[in-house]
Amino acid sequence: MARNGLEAARRLIRLPAAIGALPALQNWRPDNIRLPGAKLSKRERFSAATGTLGRIGALEVRLAESPAEVKDAQRLRYRVFYQEMSAIADARTLVSGRDRDVFDKFCDHLLVIDHDRIAPNGRPMIVGTYRLLRQSVADRFGGFYTAAEFDIAPLIERHPGLNFLELGRSCVLAPYRTKRTVELLWHGIWAYVRAHGIDVMIGCASLEGTDPSRLALPLSFLHHHARAPEDWRVSAIAGRKVVMNRMAPEAMDGKAALHALPPLIKGYLRLGAYIGEGAVVDHQFGTTDVLVVLPVSAINARYVNHYGAEATRYAA
Repeated sequence: MARNGLEAARRLIRLPAAIGALPALQNWRPDNIRLPGAKLSKRERFSAATGTLGRIGALEVRLAESPAEVKDAQRLRYRVFYQEMSAIADARTLVSGRDRDVFDKFCDHLLVIDHDRIAPNGRPMIVGTYRLLRQSVADRFGGFYTAAEFDIAPLIERHPGLNFLELGRSCVLAPYRTKRTVELLWHGIWAYVRAHGIDVMIGCASLEGTDPSRLALPLSFLHHHARAPEDWRVSAIAGRKVVMNRMAPEAMDGKAALHALPPLIKGYLRLGAYIGEGAVVDHQFGTTDVLVVLPVSAINARYVNHYGAEATRYAA
């Protein structure tokens, strides 16, 4: 990959105000997975909750502190993924009105809460969420969710001394897709990264649509200008891999390619992320997924200073 091309692309990308407006980082439903029998007690599941991680006006960011709050986050995900976007609900999901899977039971759930709005259940409304899965927890319960789409094991093996965090199921309610909501989410993520000594963040990011030929421009742009260097490269798993190199660099309109990229992906690139090798079509959620790899050491200093200044005091 041409490093100069990646740096030039990053300079063209502004961190978007609506980074949370796109489909979730993780869009594959692992209904056929059977994880080990170990269970977390309620105290274990919510022991990581540390109170407020940040606040702007009535909006607060913190981790879920109860099973009820996790259910509220799942209802928000259902509203965005199934009612607003093109995910197809099975009978269980349709009846429950919640987007859920087995990973929800042992992940931490980052929430943005609007204390000025009360949900029908009488609690302050959750308007944004991210799902966080630490490597130590993933190792205990059967691995990372991302492994269903991308062969991440070699990446982890190449970096045995680094601590990985998986980001997933990100979404924000439409009226809240603003700069301050996004900044609160990143304040929360950065505080979490510092608190748990995270070195690398990974996750799947989605382009809407399941026909890769119609996504040739953004996929090719990512392949030529954002592909991870060898030490950080990860390939889509055999049998699901879709080729991203669909257009020659000289045939691409750079501005059009940037315009075609979802704001979520542009935001990650601006922070300093790399993109894996190959994409995966997710027919359940109507998306084509790429892998994002974001080493903490690669994060642009501008954003470390911006988000870290506030997050530092919450991470102790």
